[in-house]
Amino acid sequence: MNKGDVRKFYNQEDVIDHYAQAASDVGLWISEEKIFQRVFSTEDSILELGCGAGRIAIGLYELGYTKIFATDYARKMVGRARSAAEILEYPIPFGVQDATDLDFADEMFDGAIFGFNGLMQIPGRDGRKKAMSEIFRVLRPGSWFVFTSHDRNASEHPSFWKAETKRWRAGTQDPDLIDFGDRIGATPWGDLYIHVPEANMIRADLKEVGFRIEIDVLRSKLADEPPGVKEFSDECRFWVAQKPEAKE
Repeated sequence: MNKGDVRKFYNQEDVIDHYAQAASDVGLWISEEKIFQRVFSTEDSILELGCGAGRIAIGLYELGYTKIFATDYARKMVGRARSAAEILEYPIPFGVQDATDLDFADEMFDGAIFGFNGLMQIPGRDGRKKAMSEIFRVLRPGSWFVFTSHDRNASEHPSFWKAETKRWRAGTQDPDLIDFGDRIGATPWGDLYIHVPEANMIRADLKEVGFRIEIDVLRSKLADEPPGVKEFSDECRFWVAQKPEAKE
């Protein structure tokens, strides 16, 4: 599984329709709204990675966050998000960007968001750390980075991971997987890749890049989301990390 495979999945019209429906019907999660309003000012310039069909960007704009630049590396998904914003007459800029190689100057943004486990859909730990490094680079000192991931130790499927551990030890794991924790799951639109990490690995990677971790917390501890959110997405862990202030 490589980055091109993931991009191809998200450029399918049926997948785009699914995420566009969520942007319309689900909107911002209660937990997202709590976190975003706590760490970001409406005056902040915010970079969104993995914007999909615009669910978060549009939700933020409706909360008064007008300095958003929303990006995704699936070009057709970006097109749908842009169309949705235009229909609503929201002047949100959208663009195609690869999170591992951002086309932005250093220290350009006051905050960054990588919602709905998008960071974990970058294949390979090195790729995910590269994205963290790029986000760190484009953030101004003192700025916040918010993202979500699954948490293998809080999984609702412990028996799967027990069996997966045995497969990796025996060398019989799916050869398309890169790291332990990778999953390729069947969906109505084809195979979907995602990495399911342990929290301590995320902590290690953030610290290696240079971030200071403010908090990491399971979504269920932040809010009892409505049924529509739970149907669209399962349990995840929120991460709030800061690029430290520059030393004088």
